[in-house]
Formats: sequence, structure tokens, C-alpha cells
Amino acid sequence: MTKIIDSNFLSLLKIEENIKIAGFKTKIVNIQETLEKVNSISHGCEGCIIQLMDASAIAGKNHLLHGVVHSINAFKRGENIANDLGIEICVRLSAQRQISKALDILGLKIGKMNIVAVFINCPDNFIDDLNNIFLRDDNVINSTHDLKDIYNISKKEQDLMSIEDILIDRITELIVEL
Repeated sequence: MTKIIDSNFLSLLKIEENIKIAGFKTKIVNIQETLEKVNSISHGCEGCIIQLMDASAIAGKNHLLHGVVHSINAFKRGENIANDLGIEICVRLSAQRQISKALDILGLKIGKMNIVAVFINCPDNFIDDLNNIFLRDDNVINSTHDLKDIYNISKKEQDLMSIEDILIDRITELIVEL
């Protein structure tokens, strides 16, 4: 189990939620069945969110943390784009205003894939339960994929900032656009 960042830092940001991440490798045959298995883990656990995303579209832990924190804060301010915190995380991480575009980028896909799971306010054993469905590999969180095509990042932008910083900047811009 990997904590994204020190809990003291999160409390400075007024984030009281318990946030954990884990990486996994898997082969998805049926997306709906996979989601049902994952949902059965958290069934009956009030306030627990397990959000699975395509790790190949994540630029690193800072990108992930920024999107999760902005999602939680958007819900607290009533400025959320989606009605579900898990979907809001996808929207923010993808820096999209449209849920369908966010899911195209970060959603599960048929075949072999690397997954990042974000756990919010979940018991530790939920990560162990996910280990029974997927093969645990936290290294998938450190993306080595070329994200410039996924996020339409220009050469000019890349000359100014890292891809992770560009995506963090785009997430922040979503707040300004509201």
C-alpha cells in the first residue's frame, strides 16, 4: 500500500480523507464484470471510494495527487463536474470538462493494461481484496508512456514545462474555467 503523500501535508490542504494508491497489472476480458467485482469489495462501506484508472495516462504521483485533491475540494465547494467522486477524479486528472472524454483517456479497456487504484476512506484490507483480482505492481504508477499524444501537448509546451507540470496546470485551469 502506498500513501500518496504525508497526511500532515494533506491536513494543511484541509483534506481529511484517507487517500491511498496502488498499482496493478491485469488483463481485462469484460469491463462490466471487472467493475462489479471491484464494487463488491466496497459494497456497504459508507463513504469509501475505489476508483480504477488507466495508469498509462497518469504522469506520476504528483499528477495523481493534484487531481484527487482538486476533486475532493470541488465536491466540498459544490463545483464538481460529475455527481460521483470517482468520476470527478477521472475528469480532473484528465483535465477534461466532459465525462466521456475523461473516461476515454483514463477508463478501463479490454486487454492487458496497467491500472492505478485510488482508495479514499477505505479500510486497508480493500487493497488486499483487490490483490485477489489483479496482480499488484506499484511501479505502473510511474508512467513511462508518451503522454503528449494522449493530452495533445505541443512541443512548445514541452519546451517550457514537464508533462506532469503541464497536466497539473491544466487541472488547475478547470477551476478558473468554472
